[in-house]
Amino acid sequence: MPTTLTVGLDGTDHSLAAADWAAAEAARRGAALRLVHAWVWRSPDVPVAVDAEAQQKWAEDVLKEGERRVTAAHPGLEVGTRLLPDDPVSALVAETARSGLLVLGSRGYGTLVGHLVGSVALHVLREAVGPVVLVRSPREDDAGRRARGEVVVGVPDADEAAVAPALDLAFEAAAARGARLRAVRAWTIPPVFAWSAGSYCLAAEAGGLEQLEQQRLSDAVRPWRERYPRVDVVEETELGGAAQVLLARSASACLLVVGRHAADGHGIRRIGSVTHAVLHHAPCPVAVAAGV
Repeated sequence: MPTTLTVGLDGTDHSLAAADWAAAEAARRGAALRLVHAWVWRSPDVPVAVDAEAQQKWAEDVLKEGERRVTAAHPGLEVGTRLLPDDPVSALVAETARSGLLVLGSRGYGTLVGHLVGSVALHVLREAVGPVVLVRSPREDDAGRRARGEVVVGVPDADEAAVAPALDLAFEAAAARGARLRAVRAWTIPPVFAWSAGSYCLAAEAGGLEQLEQQRLSDAVRPWRERYPRVDVVEETELGGAAQVLLARSASACLLVVGRHAADGHGIRRIGSVTHAVLHHAPCPVAVAAGV
């Protein structure tokens, strides 16, 4: 489990919600909490402040408010703060290399369709070398649901190397909470021309397409079941689009865990359409495990 959780603060309610979530998670795991704010001097046309001194004071106040908030809720928690003299994306990406988990605030979709996950968070997610959790401001009815909810993880692949980051993250979170873990695999009926004779044989041996998908899910999850024998695991396959299936499960989840595409041959990393969808629409915190 990570020894340090890092929160990126920017003075918004969403980032304070991220701090609340990370503080509870750090307390749960016996980890330290690090609050950071990326700050570099901006020209006077920035409306937040008119000079470098005023901007720096505002940045320091952001950290002080966050520290007061989390220490009041968790008096025994080890909390550190730091101003990062760098562009926010570069600074936060660097934090993913030195922290066990980076937690950021997320707006998601609100009442307006244009209310999106922030561009900084999306850039960080693309470049992160470690897991990132996005948390949005909770609704009034969220506290009870989050306390009782499951950890849900999407398992799109049976290859252990491909799913390892997401399953590591999900099982750690479930073990720390004493929560049930729901491993979900969405599948669709492939077009006839996409299937080879060998594929038909595999499906026939498994007893049909649905049974084949269930077998693939069980094969993917088995190593983690053995490593975490105390975690209650439910394996679920469902016919349908992955984003739709995961969003349906997220309604009662305390955490949704998804993966990120590995870098392609040109070193370009993509978040993927399914991860984009759950980041924008899931009501619970979303953890994105970094690909290789």
